[in-house]
Amino acid sequence: MENTENKEVPNKKEHKTNYNKIIFIVIIVSFIASSFFGAMFGFMSAKIGQGKFGLSNILKKSQNQSSSAGSGQTVSVPSEDSAVVQAVKKDSPAVVSIIISKNVPQQQDFFSDPFFDPFGFQQQQPSQDQGSAGQKQEVGAGSGFIVSSDGLVVTNKHVVSDQSASYTVMTNDEKKYDAKVLAIDQVNDVAILKIEAVNLPVLDLGDSSNLQIGQTVIAIGNSLGEFRNTVSKGIISGLKRNVTAGSGLGDSENLSEVIQTDAAINPGNSGGPLLDIQGKVIGVNVAMAQGAQNVGFALPINIIKKDLDSVKSSGKISQPYIGVRYLPIDEQIQKANNLSFDYGVLIARGQQITDFAVVPGSPADKAGIVENDIILEINGVKIDAGHPFVSLLSQYSVGDTLTLKVWHKGETKDIQVTLEERK
Repeated sequence: MENTENKEVPNKKEHKTNYNKIIFIVIIVSFIASSFFGAMFGFMSAKIGQGKFGLSNILKKSQNQSSSAGSGQTVSVPSEDSAVVQAVKKDSPAVVSIIISKNVPQQQDFFSDPFFDPFGFQQQQPSQDQGSAGQKQEVGAGSGFIVSSDGLVVTNKHVVSDQSASYTVMTNDEKKYDAKVLAIDQVNDVAILKIEAVNLPVLDLGDSSNLQIGQTVIAIGNSLGEFRNTVSKGIISGLKRNVTAGSGLGDSENLSEVIQTDAAINPGNSGGPLLDIQGKVIGVNVAMAQGAQNVGFALPINIIKKDLDSVKSSGKISQPYIGVRYLPIDEQIQKANNLSFDYGVLIARGQQITDFAVVPGSPADKAGIVENDIILEINGVKIDAGHPFVSLLSQYSVGDTLTLKVWHKGETKDIQVTLEERK
C-alpha cells in the first residue's frame, strides 16, 4: 500500500496566482511593443507620404498620364474612360444624320407582323393605291461627318446611291440642311456631300497607315436610323480585310484593306466616323457581318483624305484608270489554267464579245499589255490576297507613271504605264 502521509499536495491557489502573473506580463509587453512599432510606422508613413515616392506624389504622377517607355522616351497613357468621354464631347457636334426622302405612292392600309417584329423595327408594308398621288416620305437614313467649316460632309456611296431620292443633313443641334451629292468614288464606298452653311464644327482626320490591332476605337452614328449620335466603343480586331458587302437588294461591292472592329456598328451607322481615342477619324463605318456579333468594318481614312484632296482641287473625285479586265490568281486558278504563278492578275476577256481584255486606247493598251499577260507587281509590290490589284492602283493618282512587272509570252519584263482619268 502506498504511503501518502509525507507526500506534498500541490497548492492550487499558488498555481493560479503564478498563471495570472504571466498573463499580466504578456499583456504589458504586447502593449509596449505595439505602441512602439505603431509610433514608428506612423512616423515612417508620414515621411514616405511626404517623399517623392509618397502616395500623393504617385497619384499626381498618374494623373499626369505619362510613363517611361525605354530609351527615355515618354509615351502618353491616357485614362481610357475620360479620354473616350472627352473625344465624344469634342466630336459629336460634327457627326450628322443623313435623311433619305423620296416620292412614293400614297399609302393606305398598313400592316406589319407583330409576332415576328415585336419592337417595330420591320418596315411597314403598305397596300398601295395605284391611283393615289405620290408624297415625299423618309425612306432611309445613314450617318456622316463634317470635314470642312463650309459644309463638306463625308458619307458612304451606298447611303446616297438612289438618284431619285433627296437628302437632308441634320446636325447634332437638330438643324436641317438640304444636301447635294458633290462627288462619288466609283471604286471605294465613299461620297462627298455639300450643304450651304458656314462656321461648322469639323472632325480632325487621323492617319490609318499606322494602326495597331487591339487599340481602342469609338464609333458614332445614327444607329438604326433612329438613335442619333449613338456611341459604341471597341478595339481594332483586324487590319487589311477584304470583304464583299451587299445591301440585301442583290447588289454587292468588294471592299479592300478595310478595318475590322468589334465596336457595335448597326444599320444607320454607315458613313459615320470611326475614331481613335484622341478623337481623330481613322475610318468610315461601312458594313457589318450578318449573323455575327460585333464584326464591323470601316474604310481607312487615308482613302477618304485622297478623295477630299481631289474634290477640293478639281470639284470631283478623279479615279486613276489603267483599262484592263483581269482575274486574280491564286493556287486554284493557277492549277486550273496551268499558270506559272500563284499570284498576280491574269488579263482576260469577259463573257460578252464587247468585254475586251484590254480596252482599246487605254493606258494598258498604249503600254503594250495584251490578253493572257500576267501583271505580277506594281512598283515592286506583289499583287496577292493581301494587296489586291484595285487597292494598289487606288493609292496612285491620275498622271502617275507606274512600273508593272509583267509575265508576257514566257518572259518577265518591266513595263511603264501612265494612269489616266476614268471616264
